[in-house]
Formats: sequence, structure tokens, C-alpha cells
Amino acid sequence: MNQIFDFFFAQYSTYETTDIVLEIIAVIFGFLSVWYSKQNKIFVFPTGMISTMIFVYLLLKWELLGDMMINAYYFAMSVYGWYIWTRKVDETHVTPISMTTTKEKKLSVAIFLATLLFVFIVYKTFDKWNGWVAYVDTITTAIFFVGMWLMARRKIENWIFWIIGDIISVPLYLHKGFTFTSFQYLGFTIIAIFGYLAWKKHLNNNLATA
Repeated sequence: MNQIFDFFFAQYSTYETTDIVLEIIAVIFGFLSVWYSKQNKIFVFPTGMISTMIFVYLLLKWELLGDMMINAYYFAMSVYGWYIWTRKVDETHVTPISMTTTKEKKLSVAIFLATLLFVFIVYKTFDKWNGWVAYVDTITTAIFFVGMWLMARRKIENWIFWIIGDIISVPLYLHKGFTFTSFQYLGFTIIAIFGYLAWKKHLNNNLATA
């Protein structure tokens, strides 16, 4: 039992208590954000902003640049998404759940490729391109950048990107020594699957009544 506990949590013995508490708080608000997203509730953004602000601080402190950039981007896109989700498309309706258009698909590819290049340049500049983790970080960052952009625009395909990125992040963060965050992404994966199903049902119902 002690060996299992040490495997998951031994690395925290060298962390400051404040940082451990902050990570747990960030994980809690992260769960709330994803849950509210599944429920198609606007609270996805304020809860997400609290989580990302904490993670930006912690990840910058721990010199995990790729992860820090993801969370900084999340924060910026939360502001954008908050606006999009509350913007009225007519006198009584706000921006609805929808599928991506051909133009948005092309923009998604462009965001993905641009993110790969940007993260590579940052990692090379700060001499962080030094192992397989850097490659995985670059790919997951690009996946999450596209997913967050699509979620901000209330596109159902955002869940596909979240599911893929979350699955990759579970072992990745465990390897990095952030067990609570790894558990968070495991929970995110499960919620994202149900989130996709819930949004798909909502979209189908809207199309049926249109």
C-alpha cells in the first residue's frame, strides 16, 4: 500500500504546502469548469479562469512552459468564449451549439499547425527541447488550443479534441510528477465523453424542431 502511495504522491514531499493546496484548488475549479461545459452553462468560463490563473502561476514556477502557455491561452479564450456564449444572435437567442463550418475546419488546421511551430520555437529558445516529453507537450498544446477555440465558439467538435488531449495528458502529467493534475485529466476524459453525448443530443433535438 505504501509503495502505491509513494508512486503517486512521493514527489509532493519536496513541494511547498502552498503549492500543493493551490494545485488541488485549481483541479477542483477545473472539474467544475468542464462539468459546466458539459451542462452547457456559462459558469464554464469564470470557474475555468480561476483554475487557469492558478495553473499559470504554478507551471511558470515549475518551468513547464508548454503547460503554462496552454493555461494562459485558456484564460484568454475564456474571456472570448464568455462573450460569444452570451452574444445574442437575435432578440431572444444567444449563440447556439453548432457544428463547425468548412471555414472553421480550415482555421482549426491553421491553429493546430501554428501552435506546433510556436511551441517548438519557444522550447528551442528556452532550451527545453530535450526529450520525448517536449514532443508530446507540443502535440497536446496544439490539440488543446484547437479544442478551446472550438469550445469558445460553441462547436460540438471541441469535445473530440478534449477527449484526445485528456487521454494523452493522464500519463503525461503522472510522468511529470503532478498526480492530482493527472487525476484531473482522467476525470476530464470521462466528463468530455458525456459532454460530447449531451451536446450531440441537444444539437439533434434543435435540428429536429427547426
